Amino acid sequence: MATVMQKIKDIEDEMAKTQKNKATAHHLGLLKAKLAKLRRELIAPASKGGGGAGEGFDVTKSGDARVGLVGFPSVGKSTLLNKLTGTFSEVASYEFTTLTCIPGVIGYRGAKIQLLDLPGIIEGAKDGKGRGRQVISTARTCNCIIIVLDAIKPITHKRLIEKELEGFGIRLNKEAPNLSFRRKDKGGINLTSTVTTTHLDLDTVKAICSEYRIHNADITLKYDATADDLIDVIEGSRIYMPCIYAVNKIDQITLEELEILDRLPHYCPVSAHLEWNLDGLLDKVWEYLDLTRIYTKPKGMNPDYDDPVILSSKKRTVEDFCSRIHKDMLKQFKYALVWGSSVKHKPQRVGKEHELEDEDVVQIIKKV
Repeated sequence: MATVMQKIKDIEDEMAKTQKNKATAHHLGLLKAKLAKLRRELIAPASKGGGGAGEGFDVTKSGDARVGLVGFPSVGKSTLLNKLTGTFSEVASYEFTTLTCIPGVIGYRGAKIQLLDLPGIIEGAKDGKGRGRQVISTARTCNCIIIVLDAIKPITHKRLIEKELEGFGIRLNKEAPNLSFRRKDKGGINLTSTVTTTHLDLDTVKAICSEYRIHNADITLKYDATADDLIDVIEGSRIYMPCIYAVNKIDQITLEELEILDRLPHYCPVSAHLEWNLDGLLDKVWEYLDLTRIYTKPKGMNPDYDDPVILSSKKRTVEDFCSRIHKDMLKQFKYALVWGSSVKHKPQRVGKEHELEDEDVVQIIKKV
């Protein structure tokens, strides 16, 4: 482990010393690829072990979505969990009060959202320090992350946590790179681009591919991609996740300081202790999770508005709706009647490919 750590440090030092320009792009691309491989090596032992997650980290996924609270020790994650879910997580003014992962559930707009209070991250978590590896591995299973920051020192903490999560392959508030990478048996490395590229040229691409022992591949760039984007696609284990920065303890700063913080993107000011703006945080969580509520209507009865079926906005067809209720429902499916914004007529007869909108009402008609 120490040798891998030393290699990572050596490469990071070399990258810090290397000037960024066209002449060094090829060398920096090669270093980034080596760094990504070493980081993967560092994570791998934790994923191979049968129960390597540690006590309290093997939390059963429940509800319609999972949100993780990530932050340095003593920034108010446990207080936030206590106030939002009513779940008790030990609170104290000293650091490292929470030592395992504490789950709680929020009922919001008909959805059950599981909230995880993860132990405090320390700098160097991605390199296996503290319990950081377990914390970030659990964070990878979430649908959204709330990074809890202390209002007195938010920017320095924000950068450090982003670096730790990036090191573990979590990409915050980013889309997956829009480039295609296809391995083949022969023909060498071919690079084509539909736009003007400033970061990647054929030599840099070949250097990165050779580090992964890939000698034959077709790569198509559909935007001005960087070396990091290409490495992410080759590695393939990256997770793209929405993230909210909850700046806690705003009762301890001035109004002028709050206005400066207001310029941060994806930011939400709160005071967990005084319960300020917790509704605003929940609204933002709902917006970032991008969930769709579908109400069921049994034949001859009124719609059930109390218990909606929750679907992801990326998977919200009638087929997804049926699968969510019961796996055998599709076998008996004839057609569906839909009321709501996704159809022109009220009701409208649709097939299982029809895409539903938020707050649609659906009645399933089965085969006789």
